[in-house]
Amino acid sequence: MRLIDVTAKFQTEDQCLDYIEKMRWPNGEIGCVHCGEIGHISKITRGTKGDNKRTRIYQCTACGKQFSATSGTIFNDSHLPLTKWFMAIALICEAKKGISACQLQRHLGVNYRTAWYLAHRIREAMNEGDFVLSGEVEIDETYVGAKVLRKGKPYPKKTEKDVVLGMAERGGRSRLLPVPDAKRAILQPVIEKHVSKDVDVIYTDEHPTYEWGLKDNYPNKHRTINHSRTYAIGRTHTNTIENRFSLFKRGLMGSFHHISIKHLGRYCNEFSYRFDRRGEQAQMFDETLRNLTRGEALPYAKLTSPDPSAS
Repeated sequence: MRLIDVTAKFQTEDQCLDYIEKMRWPNGEIGCVHCGEIGHISKITRGTKGDNKRTRIYQCTACGKQFSATSGTIFNDSHLPLTKWFMAIALICEAKKGISACQLQRHLGVNYRTAWYLAHRIREAMNEGDFVLSGEVEIDETYVGAKVLRKGKPYPKKTEKDVVLGMAERGGRSRLLPVPDAKRAILQPVIEKHVSKDVDVIYTDEHPTYEWGLKDNYPNKHRTINHSRTYAIGRTHTNTIENRFSLFKRGLMGSFHHISIKHLGRYCNEFSYRFDRRGEQAQMFDETLRNLTRGEALPYAKLTSPDPSAS
């Protein structure tokens, strides 16, 4: 759904709540989020509005507990109006190269901390979990990180950058994953986890990591291309995953400028999620919103924790 459609369709909190209710209860029967009771639900309409209080509340006659359409979702503890949530989702889904927290701050009229926290929760909803790639798959790695001046040498070594492993089905889904290093001991388990053993063929460059890492579980299915000579020989190329890398790097340099290694995985999820759905704008908005209603809360303290394992 485009931003212009969102601003026209969702101008009030009630309109946003109606849409969320349709997503949570598509058959029209409100179900208790506490005990699961369906049908025996009464509606309570608040006469006055207060901070973080929805105007539409339901009460279950079976367990006696109250709930709203946002109860048990990421929206539940948010003081931000749902209209701004919906606009933020549309902005992030539409931004081909991503949108920074500073830009969200200006568009939505909120402070930077709110915009930054909002964007990360939406990125978390773009996490597709574990899935397996099949068919024709391309694999490559890229290196990202800020430029560091080292005694007259303007560009850092690869060892000073963060590694992102990319895997993409031709005509299908893709996955960008931050990894500690490009060594075989690290890449091989990741590839085996995300690429089916019944894959038709795997295309890579001539990096020795792939030659040795793929020969055991993918015999006679590995094709390589020598990038020092050419970028494609017939169907043998890695241009599909290179397209993802190119857009990802343009976003990092042009929109975000600098990101923490702790949050790199969320940015990877965002770019692969959006690229794979680039022709399905309306469906992408609905899918992201649905994931937000189903996802667990992402506390601000967890995002800002100095412990990388806490993220």
